[in-house]
Amino acid sequence: MDEMDRAILAVLERDGRISNSELAARVGLSPSPCLRRVRQLEERGVIRGYRAVVDPKAVGRGLRLFAGVRLARHVRADVASFENAVMQLAEVRACHHITGSFDYLLHVEVADLDAYEDFHATRLASLPGVATVNTFVIMKTLDNV
Repeated sequence: MDEMDRAILAVLERDGRISNSELAARVGLSPSPCLRRVRQLEERGVIRGYRAVVDPKAVGRGLRLFAGVRLARHVRADVASFENAVMQLAEVRACHHITGSFDYLLHVEVADLDAYEDFHATRLASLPGVATVNTFVIMKTLDNV
């Protein structure tokens, strides 16, 4: 990967719907070599896909939070059971296996605090192997996306 590939990726990370001709102009290439590079990046798995960034409030997920989950045991079967179950929950937007005080950090989006209370009590806390859940409400997000 060279500097031109990195420039292409930087533009695509900000605007995955940009036309090839506009992308080529922004990175200083003609359209054909630019498209060839993009396709190579896709084939090599550097670009794994394209997606829409959706406003959570607009689709009824106005409360965003992180949930730190600690498992009771760390045997392979318990970890696999938890991971399989947590990925079935539509409210979980991302699940990260981490180091530190928690085993997993979940990005959760729900309608409101009542919806989270129900989700936590009836679904999250009852997942296989869960010992504790600590919740952190996101008040504001500063990002480059």
